[in-house]
Amino acid sequence: MVVTMDQDYNVISDGAVVIRNDQIVDVGESDQLSSAYQAKKVIDGNGKLVMPGLVNVHTHSPMTIYRGYADDLPLLEWLYEHIFPVEAKFATPDNVRTGTHLAVAEMLLSGTTCFNDTYYFVDQMAEVVDSCGIRAVLSESVVDFPAPNSPNPDVGLSHTLDLIRKWKNHPLIRISASAHTPFTASADSIVRARQMAVDHGLIFNIHLSETRWEVEESIKKHGVSPVKFLDNLGVLDSRTIAAHCVHLDDEDIDIFTKKDVAVGHNPQCNMKLANGVAPIQKFLDRGLRVGIGTDGVASNNDLDMFDEMRSSALAQKLSAGDPSVLKAQSVVEMGTIMGARAIGMGDIIGSIEPGKKADVILLDLGRPHAIPHFNVYSLIAYSLRGSDVETVIVNGQMLVDQRKLLTVDLETVYQKVKRLSKKLKAFAGMPKVMGRSFLA
Repeated sequence: MVVTMDQDYNVISDGAVVIRNDQIVDVGESDQLSSAYQAKKVIDGNGKLVMPGLVNVHTHSPMTIYRGYADDLPLLEWLYEHIFPVEAKFATPDNVRTGTHLAVAEMLLSGTTCFNDTYYFVDQMAEVVDSCGIRAVLSESVVDFPAPNSPNPDVGLSHTLDLIRKWKNHPLIRISASAHTPFTASADSIVRARQMAVDHGLIFNIHLSETRWEVEESIKKHGVSPVKFLDNLGVLDSRTIAAHCVHLDDEDIDIFTKKDVAVGHNPQCNMKLANGVAPIQKFLDRGLRVGIGTDGVASNNDLDMFDEMRSSALAQKLSAGDPSVLKAQSVVEMGTIMGARAIGMGDIIGSIEPGKKADVILLDLGRPHAIPHFNVYSLIAYSLRGSDVETVIVNGQMLVDQRKLLTVDLETVYQKVKRLSKKLKAFAGMPKVMGRSFLA
């Protein structure tokens, strides 16, 4: 069964997909294409579901090494008293490389073929992406206090320029610009990061209106909401992807609609940190591009986009008190083609269509939780799991075959993470020198 996610939502019950090099060249009925093409390799799709690879529009992949490090805490305490201090100690080039390897393995095995990431030591992340063969949009997170690899925003922005030059023509890697949040990056840093995005034709990432505290602080400091503050700075447009967007009022949504801002929705992180439920159905009703992200593993605690799609739908229904809100087809769209559009890649990935890049996954339908099914979008959104993924193809290259990774040495990664986790456990018991002074 081929679920194309093309503009007509075509589903082919006995279908085939033809791939040449890195592109999809044909999609159609199996009998017709089998007679029309001679392939060097044929993957038996009997009893399988074929769909576009999932697009994770917001994550921090190196943070896999902090999985479970500081759970069950409010956002500000979690961030300032635990995450920032541990990153100051452990966000090193080697550890970033190790965390990214673990994240890429987890994403590939659960069907994610492209992710949009902001972190530090991004050059090391790009090297991992290059070696593993996944697709990624990567950006250096710019903040106004000393970051692990940037003593000030100037250095962070210079890192971005270096990344643009080095990875400009890579087939799988796109560099983007990023400012962390309106309360951790100054107005000047935000404007400069966004201008860099404009100058080089990049997307611009920023966390926005994640908590009520952020909105209240913005009103106290600037007299307006975080969305209005950024709009006054002139940094909101179609290249902007704003992560979280939990606490937006109708005027904020009007601004997003007028400026065509994309939204990176992170439902499980928002629920785990008790930040609230973003008004996703309102965003969709206004025609906004909304993609789904996992956020970092330290606040989720996994990178399974199937799980994230299901949580997106369930949280919206519960919050609205209406089971018809955010239907299954919309959720699958957010996880594939709309997510691709949100990060500026809808023209090359997100659906199975001739001319697009061959980012395709196959899932096993021969499992109890997949039988029976009456609606394929309900099956994907509510029943299937990342562990059902059998085959993953990115840019025409097979990266997962029969649930086995072909480009990541998992055992070596596991050993590195185990050694690192012992040091993290020891550090967790030590007094921290960082804290809420960053909020001043």
